[in-house]
Amino acid sequence: MIGEAIQRAKSGKLNLDVVWLDLPYAYGSVPHEMIQLALRMYQVPEDIQVMLDDYFSEFRMRFSTSDYTTNWINLEVGIAMGCTISPTLFVMAMEVILKAAEGSAGPANLGGGCSMPPLKAFMDNTTI
Repeated sequence: MIGEAIQRAKSGKLNLDVVWLDLPYAYGSVPHEMIQLALRMYQVPEDIQVMLDDYFSEFRMRFSTSDYTTNWINLEVGIAMGCTISPTLFVMAMEVILKAAEGSAGPANLGGGCSMPPLKAFMDNTTI
């Protein structure tokens, strides 16, 4: 769909601005507060919200060398890879971002009565 939009813009000599976003280490970049916001936004039952908040409050790490080990550090960002709920939580968090951006971009007019929605997304790949 995006390729067709680019071709239509070229052939019709129209301006078309396209931004591709691909988040590096996407699962590791989701703030836990964003997850809670998404859970409230999509009206997930409160007991599930509390359970997931408890789950993420236990995300900790520490570093060790041959001479020293740090104290445990609470993590406020990141979703565990391999956890069965992680893909759903990631998509919900991305939807919060997309919904926020939705009102600031109009559809791309491709001429001939054809237009394309302003936001297209699949997991961590987003086109605006």
